[in-house]
Amino acid sequence: MQLNRLTTDFLEYLEVEKNKSQLTIQNYDHYLRRFVEWGKKNGVTKPEQITLDKIRKYRLFLHRLKNKKGDYLKQNTQNYHVIALRAFLKYLAKRDIKTLTAEKIELGKSPKRQVEFLDAEEIGRLLETPDTKTEKGLRDRAILELLFSTGLRVGELVKLTRDQLNLERGEFAVRGKGDKVRVVFLSASTIYWLKEYFKKRRDKSRAVFVAARGEKDITKKAKNLTPRSIQRIVRENALKAGIVKKVTPHTLRHSFATDLLISGADIRSVQALLGHANITTTQVYTHVTDKQLREVHQAFHGKRR
Repeated sequence: MQLNRLTTDFLEYLEVEKNKSQLTIQNYDHYLRRFVEWGKKNGVTKPEQITLDKIRKYRLFLHRLKNKKGDYLKQNTQNYHVIALRAFLKYLAKRDIKTLTAEKIELGKSPKRQVEFLDAEEIGRLLETPDTKTEKGLRDRAILELLFSTGLRVGELVKLTRDQLNLERGEFAVRGKGDKVRVVFLSASTIYWLKEYFKKRRDKSRAVFVAARGEKDITKKAKNLTPRSIQRIVRENALKAGIVKKVTPHTLRHSFATDLLISGADIRSVQALLGHANITTTQVYTHVTDKQLREVHQAFHGKRR
């Protein structure tokens, strides 16, 4: 069988049997189609033609490949291609199709991931930036408060509906990556600003956040905000607050996690609140607790000497 046809079968398998999200399927499609196209030019069009030597040459191709901006692919991006290919090979093995064993392909070593987060003083400045005398300012304040209070991903935030929120209990359920449902909690400050924002709203949209009057055509219904809109709102308010770091909605997610750890939360609890399937994903934040341990060591070690 041809790789092109088998790739389509694999993507359908991910959608129907594994119930993967459309975004995940699109990513696998992108990475595997690149391998298929490379294979056509390099004598790899059938599963049995996939060998370690061919994989080595493909990885060399990825290492030398440049993106649209003219930059070489990052090691993480190269690894995403390999992860998709390994998943495809495991699928072929499941169907008893002769090919290279997935376990023979190792991932490239990636540089240790560093996360950018805001300290307490920067968070305070950011939250105080929007002009809450206006509907737009109230909305922006509520967005910033909600992101920091819950650690939501931007994609989760834009899908929120008003009836989903329980402002009396200060919590709500959200469906995250992998279709997993988790409960998130709202701070008192977040609840206050959400209520103030809803009082100002005159539309009947079920969405929690919509374009403010003046940002949309008044003849049209309230327009839901997009992930790009949220990113722009966060960035603009960070600039107004005089924060020199690159601030995105995910920066506030990082800030949420590090704030919990600094305050003494255990990493398993933080994992649950972030909706991470694997604890190793959450361990990227342990640089915060490592720093605290260093401070404890410096403050207390060797005092009796």
